[in-house]
Amino acid sequence: MNDKLVTLLPKVTLIVLLVLCVIVGAMFYLVGFDANSVEVAGDYLSDPQYTNLFMGFTYVLLGLAVLATLCSVVINFANKWATDKAGALKSLIVVALFALLLVVCWFLGSPEEVRILGYEGHDNVGFWAQFADATMFATYALLALTVLAIICGFVYNKIKD
Repeated sequence: MNDKLVTLLPKVTLIVLLVLCVIVGAMFYLVGFDANSVEVAGDYLSDPQYTNLFMGFTYVLLGLAVLATLCSVVINFANKWATDKAGALKSLIVVALFALLLVVCWFLGSPEEVRILGYEGHDNVGFWAQFADATMFATYALLALTVLAIICGFVYNKIKD
């Protein structure tokens, strides 16, 4: 591949995604609210007009992030496998621990109905309720591990010097 293309492609992709994020975010926050409002406990609640667009765009970005991460893991594993098979297998430990974390978070989640004021749908019970719980638990765990890694790295560097 051309070296210019290899360095230019990520920059252009980043700029395009940034522009799309700004446009979709501005549409969500600035355009206005849906005319159909729901009365909850005497208050009228309205959804922004572009809630579905915003949510769909968020799902697309999440999917792209997961796909990029998986591709990176596979490519790095393949490159390492060619030179150092033992090191490549050791790198899979992190992937296995991450999968274990997701499984534990899944079983911590509850499939019971989540009561939401003004919501009368069926997406807050069963699989989706458990998925939401598991996602929150995984986010909390990954945040805690990130803070712990920062602190441990700082302490390690101070001890090493």
